[in-house]
Amino acid sequence: MLAPGDRPGPSRWTARRKAVLRVSRIASTRAVVAAMTAADPAPGVLICGSAIGFYGDTGDRSVDETGPAGSGFLAELVQDWEAATWPAAEAGIRVVNIRSGVVLAMGGGMLGSLLLPFKLGLGARIGSGQQYLSWISLADEIAAIRFLLEHAELSGPVNLTAPQPVPNAEFTKALASAVRRPGRLRLPSPLVKGALGEVAVELLGSARVVPARLTAAGFTFADPAIGPALTSIVATG
Repeated sequence: MLAPGDRPGPSRWTARRKAVLRVSRIASTRAVVAAMTAADPAPGVLICGSAIGFYGDTGDRSVDETGPAGSGFLAELVQDWEAATWPAAEAGIRVVNIRSGVVLAMGGGMLGSLLLPFKLGLGARIGSGQQYLSWISLADEIAAIRFLLEHAELSGPVNLTAPQPVPNAEFTKALASAVRRPGRLRLPSPLVKGALGEVAVELLGSARVVPARLTAAGFTFADPAIGPALTSIVATG
């Protein structure tokens, strides 16, 4: 329900699709919060997954948890999603809103869908390739959530991203290297926009998000750099 790093998928964002996305995230969170605040005794902590989509398109600008909210459908969705947890905080429950980047794992998500075309030598950068991708390995995602459960001093928004976001072109090169295939193709921006409509904004936009609060709290990343991370994930998958 509140899967780490879960991002509205690559299908077109029709009005119906947007409504489903909002209900699945906001209404479900409200239901969980209502149950928690009604419990006696109430649980001590709520860790609610949201997303770095909160910040919108950050361009080349690096942003941490102090960054302002962005604009657009995804940013507004995440803002309302996090707002659904406020009654829990008001009731004295420690609330952590984990703003996850793209979670990299063999079993699914973005990496799962990219592996086959990359293994076939069809790996391609998207658009200019200069837009930033903020990512995190599944191992670090899980470790960070456990870290947050154990550190009662942390509440509010916490970015779950690796400390080194990378441009799409660098990610493409690293994944091609990990599967030992070329990755020299390019998907032009007009083609992406024509195929995906509004959702293309999220693929062509830039998210340069850093995990300032995790780092300051002493969390150690097992996979801080994209090249070694992808090589390890592919090798163990």
